[in-house]
Amino acid sequence: MHSRQKKIYISRTIVLRYHWNTDDADGADLHGFFLILLGFGRMHSKKIRANPPNPRHPRSNGIQNHSTQSIYIWGLTCLFCEKKHLFLKFYKKVSESYYICRLKNSNKTYCTKFIVSLNRYHEKMSKPGIPTGTRDFSPEQVEKRNYIFDTIRRVFQKYGFRPIETPAMEQLSTLMGKYGEEGDKLLFKILHNGDKLKDAVGYLAEGNDANPATLLSEKGLRYDLTVPFARYVVSHQNEIKFPFKRYQIQPVWRGDAPQRGRYREFYQCDADVIGSNSLLYEADLIRIYDEVFTQFGLKVVIKINNRKILFGMAEAAGIPNKFMEMTTALDKLDKIGWDGVQKELAERGIGGGAISVIQKILQVDSLAGLKKYAGLSASLEKGIEELEKFYDYFDLQPAMNEVKFDITLARGLSYYTGCIMEVKAVDVPTMGSVGGGGRYDDLTGVFGLKNISGVGISFGADRIYDCLQSLSLFPKESTAGNVKVLFVSFDDVTHRYAYKCLLEMRKSGVAAEIYPEPARLQKQMKYANDRKIPFVALIGGEEMISEIMTLRNMESGGQERVNLETAIRKLK
Repeated sequence: MHSRQKKIYISRTIVLRYHWNTDDADGADLHGFFLILLGFGRMHSKKIRANPPNPRHPRSNGIQNHSTQSIYIWGLTCLFCEKKHLFLKFYKKVSESYYICRLKNSNKTYCTKFIVSLNRYHEKMSKPGIPTGTRDFSPEQVEKRNYIFDTIRRVFQKYGFRPIETPAMEQLSTLMGKYGEEGDKLLFKILHNGDKLKDAVGYLAEGNDANPATLLSEKGLRYDLTVPFARYVVSHQNEIKFPFKRYQIQPVWRGDAPQRGRYREFYQCDADVIGSNSLLYEADLIRIYDEVFTQFGLKVVIKINNRKILFGMAEAAGIPNKFMEMTTALDKLDKIGWDGVQKELAERGIGGGAISVIQKILQVDSLAGLKKYAGLSASLEKGIEELEKFYDYFDLQPAMNEVKFDITLARGLSYYTGCIMEVKAVDVPTMGSVGGGGRYDDLTGVFGLKNISGVGISFGADRIYDCLQSLSLFPKESTAGNVKVLFVSFDDVTHRYAYKCLLEMRKSGVAAEIYPEPARLQKQMKYANDRKIPFVALIGGEEMISEIMTLRNMESGGQERVNLETAIRKLK
C-alpha cells in the first residue's frame, strides 16, 4: 500500500484522516497534500483532538506498520488544496511541526504539536491581530496619553522650544552607525517594492556576491528623533537661526524583544538645542525633567555623567581603542550586574588588568572622589570640569527631584560625547529609564555640517504612561472627555427641539452631544454615565413649551431648571 493515504469525510464539519510512513524519507514532506485553514464557517476548537492509529479498526485499511501515524481532526472547517505554493509560510510551519512529530515517533504525543500548529493558525486567521510589540489605544487611553503629551509640550514651550516633524522613514545611510553595535541590530529596515525588489531578488538568485540587507533595502523606520533632527538641521541649515531650540513628539520603532515597558512602536518627546557649547542648556534640560515629573506627581531620580569621564576611564585602563565595547557593556550594568558586565568585557577582548582598573574607578560615587584620578587622563579631567560647570548653573535653584552624579551611567548610543543623563521612576524600579539624553558635539558632521554641537533629552511617553497608571497618578479630568452635556429627549418632537438647543450650545463653544433617538430614559442616562459626561439636559414636552430645560449634575445627582442661555454660561 502506498505510504501516504488520505480520506476526507465531509459533513457539517470536515473530518480529515491522513496517513504517512515515517520510514520513508519522502514521507516527511507534505508534497501532494497541503492543508490550508481559511476560517470558513464555524470553528469548534475545543473539539480538536488527535488519536493514535488503531490497526484493528476497519478504517485503518489494514495498515499494520508501527511507524505509520494517523491524525484525526474534528471541528475545523478546512480546504483541501493541491497547490502547495499557496500559503508558503504556513506550509513551512506545518512541515516543521510534522518533522517534530515524526522524529519523536511516540504514540503518546499523537502528533499533538501538529494539531496545535493548525489550531493556532486557524485562530490567527479567524481573529485579526496586530504586530507584536504594538498596541491599540481606547478613547480613555488616548485621553491619558494626550494629558502626558500636553503637559510635556507646555513645559517645552515655556523654555522656548519650537515644534518640528520629520518623516517616519529615513535613508538607512542616515540611520546606520549612529546607535552603536546593539542599536543598529534593532533598526527596522523597509523592503524594496515593485520592480526594484524583483531585480534585487533576481540578482541574488544568480549567485552574485552581495549583502542581501543592503541590496533589498535602502530605507528604515526611525530609531529615535535625535539623528533625524541632525539630518533636518543639515537639510535646512540656511533657514535656521542658531542656537536652534526644537521639540518633537512622534513615534519611533525598535526591534526590541517586547516586555513590560518595552515596545517596538512607541512615542518619544524630545527637546534639543543645537548650535551652542554652553553647559547652561544641560542645566535647562535637567530642569525640564524636574518640572515635568513634578507636574505628573511622579518621583524620579535624575542621573548625570559625562562621556569624557568614561573615555578617560578607558584611557586609564589602557584600552582607548575599546571605548565603544566598554560603554556597550557598562550600559547593561543595571540588567546583568557587574559579574555579567565583567564577563562581557572579557568576551569583547578586554583583559583582566584593564577590567580591574575600570572596576576601581566605577566604585567612586562623587566628583570630589573622582578628582584623584584626573591625572590619569586629559579626557577624564575635561569631563570633571564640564560637570562642575553644569552644577555651577544648576545649583542656583534647588530641584524638586534628586539629581545625582553616577559614574556607571554610560548611555549606549555612540553619538554622545559630553554630559549624559537618565531618569528613573523611584516608585517603579522595574520600569527602566523614563527619560534620557546627552550632548553630541558633531552629530551633524557626518551629514556634512561640521563643528555644530548640540544637546537634547527625550521622554519615554509610553513608560511614563505605565508608571502613572500603575501608581494611579492620572488626574480624574484627564479621562473625563471634552463633552460637557448630553441632551436627552422623550419623543420625536422633543428630540428635534433638543437638537436645535444642541446646535446653539455648540455654536457658543460648548462641547455637547445628543442621544441619537428618544430611547428609554434609563438607557440614555446609562450612556451619559458610561461616557463620563458630567451633565445631562432633560427636555420633555413641558421643557419645550416653556423653553426651560432640566440640567442634571451626573456626579452629585442635583438638578435645576434653567433656560438655554443660563445653561451655556454654566457649562462654558
